[in-house]
Amino acid sequence: MSGSIDYGNLMHDAMRGLIKSVLEDVAREGLPGDHHFFVNFNTRHPDAELAEWMHDRFPEDMTIVLQHWFDNLNVNDDGFGVTLNFGDTPETMYVPFDAINTFVDPSVEFGLRFETQDSDHHANLHIAGEEDDEGTEDAPEIELDEAKPEPKDAEVVSLDSFRK
Repeated sequence: MSGSIDYGNLMHDAMRGLIKSVLEDVAREGLPGDHHFFVNFNTRHPDAELAEWMHDRFPEDMTIVLQHWFDNLNVNDDGFGVTLNFGDTPETMYVPFDAINTFVDPSVEFGLRFETQDSDHHANLHIAGEEDDEGTEDAPEIELDEAKPEPKDAEVVSLDSFRK
């Protein structure tokens, strides 16, 4: 046993388990009420499976929506497979849980954002839903590692755009 408890990875695994449980329920029972999900994931993950044209169009990450039309949602211990409609063409894909960057259910203002810092999968977890000091909706922020990742170019989407 190492000299410390790796709370960062433990929390990371617990939040991925939460997503797994939610998707298992949806696969079994369907989406309840107005619930729907925006899932952004790393398309470069070695276990992600998607059509070649999707890799070309989304070389780093892509966001999928599980709402009105999706089929064949299958969840296993490592990820989920689903068939989605892209321009009237069904496409099947597989998303590993550890490839997920964000998981948002705007119907209840719930969201998780995972940021990996290195190949050891140390993560910062941000729970969306409240405004932070800059007025964005990523607070409260739970720091799981003391080291902050280097800033990088990213597209920031406010949850306000998904609210009714």
